[in-house]
Amino acid sequence: MKSASSHRLAQAEPDAPAPVFDAAHLARYTGGDAALKAELLALMCEQAERCIALITAAPDHETWTSALHTLKGAARGVGAFALGAACETAETQPQGSWPEAAQCVATVFAVTRRCFERR
Repeated sequence: MKSASSHRLAQAEPDAPAPVFDAAHLARYTGGDAALKAELLALMCEQAERCIALITAAPDHETWTSALHTLKGAARGVGAFALGAACETAETQPQGSWPEAAQCVATVFAVTRRCFERR
């Protein structure tokens, strides 16, 4: 049986209403410049890796929420809306749920990265 927090985390996974990657959203900001798009996606992936490392080892609430908030903004900025939603959900989780929430964010990021690579 899934706990309430597991249910909320599952809602933020890639099959949720938020698109994994909205390429049109990013195109509006890059003007169709392929090199700029590639650079922004690479930067977002680097940011995601740093933030996921922080949340995985977060010693306190401030580190946890700060890293998730940073990743949520970076994700939404490039159109990775499912990742942004996963971060938003994880931000509100109690400390006992952090390992599960961190794994959810990492999983959504892995799916997101695969979408980036196909575009």
